[in-house]
Amino acid sequence: MISTTSFFAPVDHDLRLLTDNLKRLVGARHPILGAAAEHLFDAGGKRIRPAIVLLVSRATMLDLDLTPRHRRLAEITEMIHTASLVHDDVVDEAELRRNVPTVNSLFDNRIAVLAGDFLFAQSSWYLANLDNLEVVKLLSEVIRDFAEGEILQGINRFDTSLTMEAYLEKSYYKTASLIANSAKAAAVLSETSADVKEHLYAYGRNLGLAFQIVDDILDFTSPTEVLGKPAGSDLISGNITAPALFAMEEDPYLETLIEREFSEEGDIEKALSLINQSKGIERSRELASHHGNVAFKHLECLKPSASSQVLKDLVDYVLSRLY
Repeated sequence: MISTTSFFAPVDHDLRLLTDNLKRLVGARHPILGAAAEHLFDAGGKRIRPAIVLLVSRATMLDLDLTPRHRRLAEITEMIHTASLVHDDVVDEAELRRNVPTVNSLFDNRIAVLAGDFLFAQSSWYLANLDNLEVVKLLSEVIRDFAEGEILQGINRFDTSLTMEAYLEKSYYKTASLIANSAKAAAVLSETSADVKEHLYAYGRNLGLAFQIVDDILDFTSPTEVLGKPAGSDLISGNITAPALFAMEEDPYLETLIEREFSEEGDIEKALSLINQSKGIERSRELASHHGNVAFKHLECLKPSASSQVLKDLVDYVLSRLY
């Protein structure tokens, strides 16, 4: 696993400030939201998303110091991400996340939905106060994409006609949109050229897609202790991801099992063994590597620095989770 202290060295101090600040920004007015915030921001997340914002900020500012707006953007990014996790846990009826009880299991669904809403609203308010219309547009799009991704996932449950293109689009909405748009927003605040902004957006998009595909592979290959949930739990709940899509091309019987929603004895075990025997996992690895390599190439727009090097290393880190 990633050890944030060493890995994100160039922005380590920035990330510590961020965590302290987040609890203050969220918990000031409402004791119960304060408790939820304390819990959320302490839950041992790796802070990858705000770290990317801070690394892009440092890599594009170089010798200049970060502005308060760069720091606030990183905080907003983590707030939006956390809000989406709170809502995800309600939708998935999850009781644990990273082996820590979820907000919905500690308080209840109603409080969890409202806490998520509050975080989205709070992030929007801080976003508006950055007084930068381009950045507001980029991050408002992310909030919309999250909802769209969740809705698409809900509508497409057990739908075996899902295409690889539709799967990647949903993965963009759910994971890559935040990384891509917040990386671009950091470049906007650094007043870089239009060209650099687009390269950093493309870096975030492809890194996010690689990240999601790797997650979807681990859902089949990681033991329950590591994931904190049973293997194949995405598939069991009807969420069809890359390994299953590739496996269905090889063995149409998998489609039958999914379409009847694993209603017969042994269906789940059969489905998992068909996926494991197919080239689904291997082809998904290749797809993740492809997006990782594309992300890497888009960093050529940055001058060499400690921060741009970590952005490159992140690509290897995301892919290394597979091995």
